[in-house]
Amino acid sequence: MHNSMVDISKRLSKLTFTFFIAATCAASAWAQKVPVTEVTLDNGMKLLMVERHDEPSISGGWVAHVGASNERPGITGIAHLFEHMMFKGTPTIGTKDYKKDQQIIAEQEEVRNEMRKEEAKIRAAYRRGEIDDLTKPENQTPHWKGLNRKFNELIAQQRDILVKNEFDQVYTKEGGTGMNAFTSEDMTAYFITVPANKMQLWMWMESERIFHPVFREFYAERDVVFEERRMRTDSTPLGKFTEESEAMFWESSPYHWPVVGWPSDIPSISKAQADEFYGLFYAPQNLTLILVGDFKTNDVVLLAKKYFERIPRGKKDPPDVVTQEVPQAAEKRMYAEAETNPQVDINWHTVPFGHKDSYPLEVLAQILSTRTGRLYKGLVLGSQVATETYAAQDSRKWAGLFNAGGEARDGKTPEEVEQGIYTEMEKLKKEEVPAEELQKVKNNFAASEYRRLTANMPILMHLIQNEGEGDWREINEAGKKIQLVTAADVKRVANKYFTKENRMVGIYTRKGSSSKQEGNNEGK
Repeated sequence: MHNSMVDISKRLSKLTFTFFIAATCAASAWAQKVPVTEVTLDNGMKLLMVERHDEPSISGGWVAHVGASNERPGITGIAHLFEHMMFKGTPTIGTKDYKKDQQIIAEQEEVRNEMRKEEAKIRAAYRRGEIDDLTKPENQTPHWKGLNRKFNELIAQQRDILVKNEFDQVYTKEGGTGMNAFTSEDMTAYFITVPANKMQLWMWMESERIFHPVFREFYAERDVVFEERRMRTDSTPLGKFTEESEAMFWESSPYHWPVVGWPSDIPSISKAQADEFYGLFYAPQNLTLILVGDFKTNDVVLLAKKYFERIPRGKKDPPDVVTQEVPQAAEKRMYAEAETNPQVDINWHTVPFGHKDSYPLEVLAQILSTRTGRLYKGLVLGSQVATETYAAQDSRKWAGLFNAGGEARDGKTPEEVEQGIYTEMEKLKKEEVPAEELQKVKNNFAASEYRRLTANMPILMHLIQNEGEGDWREINEAGKKIQLVTAADVKRVANKYFTKENRMVGIYTRKGSSSKQEGNNEGK
C-alpha cells in the first residue's frame, strides 16, 4: 500500500501527465490529414494521389477489387493465381519472339483441353471406387500420359524464347525497389517504389500489364501456386487446422474457402476460366490507381489519362458478393492434435469494415492485447495459465470476426487458457473500462496512425488496405471514430458479440497429451 503524501503526489502527477499526453495525441490525431486527391478517369478507373516532397521518390500501386471472396467453388485460388500471372509480361516484355510465343500458348491450350477430358474420366473412376487417389501417377490413363509428354515438350519450347523476370528487371535497372503484390479475401494489390523522375515509366509499365497482359507459363505457374499451398498450409504445424477452422467458422460466406484455394481446384483451373475472370474483375471500373510521393498532381492526372484511359471500360460491372453469413445458432468446437505447443484459438462473428461497431471492437481488442493488455496481465502474469495471449478485430469487406487465444504454460491446459479469456471478457461485459485505461488505448492508436503516415510506402499501403476493404477515406476518418469510442460502447459490443453460441473454439494439443473434455468447457 502507498499511503504517504509523496506517493499520492506522484500518482496525481503521473495521472496529470497521462491525460496531458492523451490530449496532445488525440489533438494531433484529429488534426492529421492525408491530403488525398481523387480523380475518376473516363473508363471508370479511380486515381488517388498524395503529393509529398519529403523524398525524391514515388510509391505507386493499384488495387484490383477482387479477392478470394469473389470466387466460386471450382475456381477457388484463381484471384491469387492472378497475383502471379500479372508479372509474366506483355507482348514486348517477357519474350524474345512474341509471335511464336502466342502460337505455343494456343497449342498448349489445345493439349490441355484434351487432358481435361481424360481427367474427367479419372474423376469418374474415382467416384466408382475403381481408383483410390486422383493424384497417383499409376491412376492416370495412358492417353493422359501421352498428352502430358506433348505438353511438357511445348513448355520446353516456350522456355527457349522466354525472358524470365523481365518485368522486374526493367524496373530494377531504372532504380525501382520493393516490387511486390498480395492477395487477400477482398483484394489483390500491386506496388513498387520508383525514383521521382521515373513516373512515366511506372505509368507505361502498369498500364501495359493491365491492357496487354500475356499469361505465359499459365499451367506451370498454376503448379507453383499449388506448391506454395503445400508449403504454407500442408507442411506447417497449424496450416491445415487453421484452414479447417475457417471452413467451420464461415458457413455460407465465401470466406469459407482459403485464399490459396482448395487442392482440387488449383490444378483444374483452365486458361479460358482465367481469361473470363480477368475480363470481369480487372476491368478499369474495378481498379484503383494510387500514387504517393514527389510529383505534381496535375502532371499525374495528364499521364494517367494518356496511359490508362486507352484501356476500354469493361462490358459488365463486377457483381457484389450477395451471400451473407447465416447467424450462428450454436457454439462450434474443434479438437486437433498438432506438432505445436498446446493452445486455444477462439473466433466470434462480428462486423465488416466501416461498421459503426468495428471501432469499439478495435478498442476492445487493444484493451485485451499486447503486454500491457488485460489478457497478458490476467493469464500470463496473474493466474499464469498462459505463456502468451492475443486478441484482434478483423473487419473484412463483407463480414468480420474477433479472434482471441493463447498458449498454455507447461502443466496447464488450453481449456484453462480458454476459461481465463472468458473471465476477462465477462469483466468487460459487467464493468465499464476506467477512463485512464481507455485513454491509454486511444493514445496508442493515435501514435500508431501517426507513425504510419511518415513515409511514402506506409501511406500507400494504408490507402491500399482501406480502399480494398471499402473506402480509402478511412485513412482520415478511422482515427476520429476511435477517439469517440466511449466506455459504454466497449461494454455494449462485449455483451452483443461475445456469446457462447456466436463463437468457434479451436483446442490444439500435442499427440498423446491429455486434455479436459467438452463437459468442463461451459464458458459464459
